[in-house]
Amino acid sequence: MSKQRSQASSPRTIRCAIYTRKSTEEGLEQEFNSLDAQRESGEAYIKSQAHEGRTCLPDRYDDGGFTGGNLDRPALGRLIADIGAGRVDCVVVYKVDRLSRSLLDFTKIMETFDKQQVSFVSVTQQFNTTTSMGRLMLNVLLSFAQFEREIIGERTRDKIAAARRKGKWAGGMPLLGYDVANSKLVVNEAEALRVRAIFAFYLEHEALLPVVQELERRGWANKRWTTRKGNERGGKGFTKTSLYALLTNVTYAGKVRHKKDAFDGAHQAILDAALWQKVQATLSRNGQTGGALVRNKFGALLKGILRCSACDCAMSPTHTNRNGNRRYRYYVCTQAQKRGWNVCPTKSVSAGEIEEFVIGRIRTMGQNPELWQETLAQAQRQSKRQQVELAAEQKSLERDVRHWNQEVRSLTQAPPSEKAIGRLADLQERIRTAECRFAEMRTEVETLDGAGIDDTAVSESLRQFDPIWQALTPHEKCSLVHRQVSRVDLDRRHGKITLHFQPAGLRLIADEVRLQTQGAD
Repeated sequence: MSKQRSQASSPRTIRCAIYTRKSTEEGLEQEFNSLDAQRESGEAYIKSQAHEGRTCLPDRYDDGGFTGGNLDRPALGRLIADIGAGRVDCVVVYKVDRLSRSLLDFTKIMETFDKQQVSFVSVTQQFNTTTSMGRLMLNVLLSFAQFEREIIGERTRDKIAAARRKGKWAGGMPLLGYDVANSKLVVNEAEALRVRAIFAFYLEHEALLPVVQELERRGWANKRWTTRKGNERGGKGFTKTSLYALLTNVTYAGKVRHKKDAFDGAHQAILDAALWQKVQATLSRNGQTGGALVRNKFGALLKGILRCSACDCAMSPTHTNRNGNRRYRYYVCTQAQKRGWNVCPTKSVSAGEIEEFVIGRIRTMGQNPELWQETLAQAQRQSKRQQVELAAEQKSLERDVRHWNQEVRSLTQAPPSEKAIGRLADLQERIRTAECRFAEMRTEVETLDGAGIDDTAVSESLRQFDPIWQALTPHEKCSLVHRQVSRVDLDRRHGKITLHFQPAGLRLIADEVRLQTQGAD
């Protein structure tokens, strides 16, 4: 009889798991941190309830640096798995909001607990979840926890909005062209040159894909930075999406955006307002596809390079069919198409007339001394500008390569790891791309340095332009014109057409004519 009383008085063992959480990683590096304090309180509670058979499991379920607003937490996942495996009878936390700050998420967790017959205890908020009153108190406490989380979120959003209205940077990932110093954006001159070049590339091509391909050829990538933990982020190659995001970022125009509004920023602009607006107008016209290239079906020689000076916008090729199947080709001002014919003095121009004018200027270039000298001077100015840009790019790339080589040496001296091996492969690929770009830049520099053109040779070659031109296919004609002319400005108000020649275009077109002539021979 006494043996039976002894068995009845012995409580069953209740295996308790202590769960701890902290929203931020600040202070976790300390020897005794917030997670340790929470666990110590849980262990003290379990020890005080030892007479009920409660015992503390040795496993630690610590989520340091994870929000209570969702369930995406590794330690919580392990705890749920152990509960499902029947290894836990009770979950102990310091406060209810350590487990969750979301009423919906907490309800899901409690359903799991109930299904596995697991009890729940909050050390500082005594209640018993096995009773209806305990559940009511738990839901009340949790509702206040969710309310507190939402209030904190609202305050944070209000703080960010107020900072942006004052033009201050409110945090986030660093941008190409800027560094972050004392919570402020500071222009990185080397990267700023690249940003300006990217905007110029887009205005030149008026399409995203060719710019992405040019940036890949040059080995240019997005901003790379180091987090507070020392992890490397960014530095990925451009895609159409990331390029579009860069081109539409108002930060480069000296502004900050909050939702749909833009405010004057406290940081220095990288781009002038005119260039920024011009790129936005082009993007708006082309859409996010960036003006995807379409086939030049009717051989429009000036597609992509003819512009209306009055509206400062492109002129697009089009056509109409009249008198049966006869086709008439035109170039139409895109501004006139969008806003009406009355806003543009140019409106449209016959494709045949404007194309014949451009071809005639190329044809007579070697025979007209004044035109020749004017064209040559323009080409030399463009050549000098490109030489300056190449020198700046080369200096920036050399600096990057030095940094990458230093990082390679550091990684090779450190103990090998999967992360280090992956980073080494990335660095080696970057260095190889940079070496290829160095070789391309040397070729470009040699081409620009050799821009001293033999007047006699070019004139002689251009005299043979007519027969060669007639033998070219429409695609070859377009290619030849675009290699020679970078832009054609049409000003109907003053009856003026301005051709902008490529720096090395004169020699290239002469070489093309000579090759065609030799091939015919």
